Amino acid sequence: MRRKTIVITSALAFSLLLSGCGAGLNAATTKITRVTDGTEITIRENGSEIRVVNLTLVDTEDGAAVVVATIVNQGTESDQLLGFSVQGMQATLGGETALLPNKPLFFEGEQANAKAVFLGANPQPGTHVTISLGFAKAGFVTAEVIIRDKRDDFKNVISGAEIATADAADTATVTE
Repeated sequence: MRRKTIVITSALAFSLLLSGCGAGLNAATTKITRVTDGTEITIRENGSEIRVVNLTLVDTEDGAAVVVATIVNQGTESDQLLGFSVQGMQATLGGETALLPNKPLFFEGEQANAKAVFLGANPQPGTHVTISLGFAKAGFVTAEVIIRDKRDDFKNVISGAEIATADAADTATVTE
């Protein structure tokens, strides 16, 4: 009887360890939060609190790369997006660039109020590039982003559409 109890206890202990339950609350699988291909950035500089969500570039098959992202100023003071840069190439900006508190900039999609296009970039889907973002108050930040092809969630992304706002023809440059 004692031997049977030891075997059962040992089997339960090994099954817990082998199933990953032995790692407790610090298991690597409990720390995974990324559910999209997009990169997320939080910038807390110079009193700013800006969050960039789902930052991705999309190859539009015409030699351009289009920024897909949402940028939210979670701070109390306004800021301004100065631009995007990849390998020294500046994106052409259209639409809104002012980052008012809790008023998101949507790059692409039904709620789009901003547009950023890298014309002539000849992006390669499936690769990663380093993108730089510049803000008037928050400063500059860089991140690795994936280039996606134009399908699935990105099938309607085009490089030519303009956002109908007063700033639609503005082009900004970012230098680090």
